[in-house]
This record gives sequence, C-alpha cells and structure tokens, in this order.
Amino acid sequence: MPAAAFHSQLHRCIAVHQILSLPSVFLLIYESILQLANDSANRIPEHGVLPAMATTTAEEQRLEAAVAHTAHWRRWGPYVSDRQWGTVREDYSPYGSAWDYFTHEQARSRAYRWGEDGLLGISDNHQRLCFAIALWNGEDPILKERLFGLTGNEGNHGEDVKEYYFYLDNTPTHSYMKALYKYPHKAFPYEQLVAENRRRDRHQPEFELLDTGVLDENRYFDVFVEYAKRSAEDMLIQITVINRGSEAKTLHLLPTLWFRNTWSWNSELEKPTLQALHSDDDGTLIEAFHPTLGKRWFYAQGNADVLFTENETNHERLFGLPNASPYVKDGINDYVVKGCKGAVNPNQIGTKAAAHYIFTLSPGETRAWFK
Repeated sequence: MPAAAFHSQLHRCIAVHQILSLPSVFLLIYESILQLANDSANRIPEHGVLPAMATTTAEEQRLEAAVAHTAHWRRWGPYVSDRQWGTVREDYSPYGSAWDYFTHEQARSRAYRWGEDGLLGISDNHQRLCFAIALWNGEDPILKERLFGLTGNEGNHGEDVKEYYFYLDNTPTHSYMKALYKYPHKAFPYEQLVAENRRRDRHQPEFELLDTGVLDENRYFDVFVEYAKRSAEDMLIQITVINRGSEAKTLHLLPTLWFRNTWSWNSELEKPTLQALHSDDDGTLIEAFHPTLGKRWFYAQGNADVLFTENETNHERLFGLPNASPYVKDGINDYVVKGCKGAVNPNQIGTKAAAHYIFTLSPGETRAWFK
C-alpha cells in the first residue's frame, strides 16, 4: 500500500473509533501508529518498496549462503535428542508400552536405532556423527551421559525430566551455541527420585532434584558447553567447568564422539570408523570416516587418555547372550566407573570414542578446554 493511502486509511479508522466512543487506549494506539506513519511518509517511496539495507550482518550472510546451498551452515547443529530412551521412536513392544520397552537403565548398554541422545550434544543433520559430553563425579554408579527422568508410570504427574540444564544461546545457522548443565558433587539420587514420586499421588507436588538436598550449599559443578563455527565445517568447542561448592572436588570430563548405529540393522551398509591418528602431551587427533559423510577430524586438546569402543548393544549384560565383540556401548562407562581395562579397544579404533580428563577444582575455580 502506498504511504499516502496508508496515511489516509489511518485517519478514517481513528474517526470511526471516535464516533463509537471506544476507550481512549484505542485512540492512543492508533495515534501512535499514525505518528509512525507521519515519520516514515517521507522515507517510504510512493510505490511502497523499502530501500535495500546498506549492510548485512555476518549471520545474515551465513543464512543467505545456507539458503543458496553455497555453504552448508546448518549441517551441524543441536540435533541430538535430550532423551531417546522410553520414546515411541524406539518402541518395538507388542502392546505399545514405550516407557517400559527401552528404559534409562538400559540406555547406556543398548544401541538406539532411530536417533541418539546426549548431554548438550550436536550432530550432523542426518545424525550420523554425534558429539556430547559425559561426566563422572566419582560417586555415581554410572557415567552421566544423558538426562534422567521419570516415565509416565513412575511420575505422580506423568513423565518428567529430573535434571537442571539450560539452552542459553543459538544463532539461526548454529554458528554459535551455548548451554549449561548442573552436575551434583554427590551421587545422583536416581532411586530416591523414582521411589518418592511413585509414592506420591497426583494431588501432591512433584518431588524434584532440588528437594533431595543433593544441591544444597551449592554442591555442584556448572558445566558450560559452547560451539563456535569458523566455517560451515570448522568448529571450535569450548567446555568450561566451575566448582560452585565450598570444597575442592574432582571431576571426570569425557568429550565423546560417536556414530549412530545404522549398520546393525542393515548388513549391506558399510560400517563407519573412528581412529586415533596422533596423540601426545599437546593433544590427540581422531579421524572419523563415514561412507556418506566422508572424513572429519576431531582434535582433543591436552594430555588425556583416549578411549575407544563400539556403539553396539551389550547383549551379555541385558539379555544374557554372548557379544560379537568385547567392545560395546557401555565399554567407556565400565572402564571409567568400574575400572574394567578390557572394556576399551587398545588399538584405538571403534565407533565411539572419548577423551578422558581428570582434574580437581578448588572452591569457585574455573577451568576451560578447547576441542
């Protein structure tokens, strides 16, 4: 609509509202719009076309490249699920009991078919190659690799996540992403959360992680993960850990890279590989090869043990059946938590790998790593 016509129509609207004696707030709104129209009348051409912007931001340029497919800025993003276990996506039960068919207790040992989950993770847009963090405080019975929550049968108000995590920033092309996870110093109260919520009825409030007392007196770590893309395929990952408590505490940090398991369901598909190419006190270089994604490289800063296993189901633990390989999905968990040295591949090759950092933070101390 030309500016003059818009200006005239606004006058007619205000006249109608004056005749109908509507509340003065409507007049104020229309008068404000009219003032804006007056202010812009000299700047908008009569044909109604706005002048082109003189400059564009870097993010706008990335968006234009993504739309034009000249650079795949959105190939890598926050596409890893918060929770894959206990969902209809993985439900093959005969009666549709998704919550019971694939449980949180099974998740560390059982390969997913249709997706992956992880803490503050990313993947490519087809979720072939994934990255997320894993944590261990020396107290938990398992690595903290994924969020914990109650199924619909366990919660007094239905299914509910029982964690504290925050997505803080993200650009449209995922050129920058930032998230925060709060990890307790003490053992995570898995059993207490299930038992107390199951005991309560629907008229009572939910029993939350904060109610357990595990976070009292700020006894937790703040774990920030930031992703910044230099180009569509070159990304810096910064992990920052802060000890919020009043005592020195040790934390195991495991930045983890893995392939979603597609080969177990289709023997005709070529199996991807992760392999250590170089390792010294300055860092470790891992090569990732996927038949449709091609080659990518992951560099882990600093001196750390690099652990390799396979993203394949531990049939022995779950079903009492022999495993085709000694290296299975929960191999890194068993190595770190249980001290099972034979659970990871000494040849440093597999479909799941993690750099294992161990450090102690004094009260209030902050430490950062770059990947």
